[in-house]
Amino acid sequence: MPDLTHCPTCYRLAQVLKTRRREVATLSIGHFIAHETQLFCPHCVGRPVFVASELHQRVPRGARYGYDVMEQVGRALFLQARNTKQIQRELGERNITISLREIDYLGRRFIVYLALAHRQSKDRLKGLMASRGGYILHLDGTCEGDSPHLISSIDELSRIVLGNVKLPSENADQLIPFLRQIQQAYGNPIALVHDMGSAILVAVKTVFPKIPDFICHFHFLKDIGKDLFGHEEGTLRRHLKTYAIRSHLRKTAKGLRKAIEADPGALDCLQRYLKSTLLGEAMVAPPPQVAAYLIISWVLEAKQACHGFGFPFDRPHLDFYRRMHEAYPTLKALKATMRQDASLPLLAISRTLADRALETTAARMQDKVRVFDRLREAMRIALPDSRKGLNDEGEGDIATIKEHVSAFRYSPEIERLAETTTTYHNMIKQIDKYWEKLFADPIKVTTSDGTFTVQPQRTNNIMEQFFRGIKRAGRKRSGNSALTKMLKTMMAQTPLVKNLDNPQYMEILLNGTTTLAERFAQIDIDQVRRAFADSQVSAQRYPKGMAKVFKQPNLPEKLATLTLKMAA
Repeated sequence: MPDLTHCPTCYRLAQVLKTRRREVATLSIGHFIAHETQLFCPHCVGRPVFVASELHQRVPRGARYGYDVMEQVGRALFLQARNTKQIQRELGERNITISLREIDYLGRRFIVYLALAHRQSKDRLKGLMASRGGYILHLDGTCEGDSPHLISSIDELSRIVLGNVKLPSENADQLIPFLRQIQQAYGNPIALVHDMGSAILVAVKTVFPKIPDFICHFHFLKDIGKDLFGHEEGTLRRHLKTYAIRSHLRKTAKGLRKAIEADPGALDCLQRYLKSTLLGEAMVAPPPQVAAYLIISWVLEAKQACHGFGFPFDRPHLDFYRRMHEAYPTLKALKATMRQDASLPLLAISRTLADRALETTAARMQDKVRVFDRLREAMRIALPDSRKGLNDEGEGDIATIKEHVSAFRYSPEIERLAETTTTYHNMIKQIDKYWEKLFADPIKVTTSDGTFTVQPQRTNNIMEQFFRGIKRAGRKRSGNSALTKMLKTMMAQTPLVKNLDNPQYMEILLNGTTTLAERFAQIDIDQVRRAFADSQVSAQRYPKGMAKVFKQPNLPEKLATLTLKMAA
């Protein structure tokens, strides 16, 4: 029954509108039958309806599963990366029977409720960021295959995800409305950090024309390297593939390992050698077949020497070629000491190394890599001896970095190379073009606690780490390495779940309640249904029912016949 029996407006006795039985389920109670009575006032304008608030605080109107079940499903899906079968089993242990399809549905409803609660909290979130002196807006997007682009924005200072959007492609016309929404909700940022995407650059300049705008040093270097020796990298890869040299080496390594495992003495020697702390200074030289196996494996696994930055910071094809060049004389000497029937791919290696075009390409690329690594050293980021991989945010202060990059840019060697070689000339143009966006001076901000300075991060790694987390969770849930399907079906506001680990954000979002279930119960169900319907429409690539069209044979002929018939 409703909490009141009389209309709160006219104070007359309310009348029964309808009664019904609902089968519902909550974590706190389990499955139960709710007998619901709705009252109304026939005397007031609009004939207001009064419902049982206790039931609607537990279960959304018209739904079967309670808010606490939805919260449990949402947290399991998006924070713990559980798949639907695991969640079904866990809920079953709590006496909640639910289908896999319903779990997926509740997960999507969870995101809609979270997005609405986030939107309702924007003023308090704006106040939080203002207390820190403002916000530094980091922007980035991700996609895979032919999936839509998922664009997200994060405040560097509070680490709060501010907004997200899914776009068919990353272009300025579609990014501008998204940035205007961020601006309308939170005001202008004190600075922006992003990659060098032309669409983001145009959109940012349009929406935030007077705001300090910086590009990520890591992305800048990545772009410089690709332009500088990307052609050589592709040429090197194609030539090595033509000679099928890796296939020859793998086949030889497999044969040598089989021979070693069949010889107890050789196997024991290999194992003792591998346990040695000084591999290159073992007390006893390994037998020729063991040495050949180690050397060929070392050449094949050149990529293991990479540092996890990806190309152009890591150059596995060049490293492979250089190791092969280094290994060839030793393998040739080992061959002379091995049995007559022992096989080493000396001819295949010799033919590969004899390719003058390949040798010239590798030498030219090596020269360009040396220059590129000098720039890396000047910018103090993604250094060759770093062990941080893609989490590297650089080291050193901006003033010193700016001084070192300037010394690199105007060094006699670089000036000479730029005059004679197009790629070096383009490198200089790139540095000059983005000079003002590379070096962010500390920004003075004023808060209630006084004036202080904020130094924007010089990388967009906060976004890279954010997207890696989303993709890692997606792979864990689905068991698939490819995420094209996930990005196609994911609701645009799903990244907001990352905020649920932020205590300050949760305090603002909950707004006095103790759980998300209680907070969600405060949101108007009609608003939720409209938002859910809108999200379903935006997620569909084609109108509903188009699937049967795709299966039709001879569709053009059928449509032409039908069109002519209608015209007649």
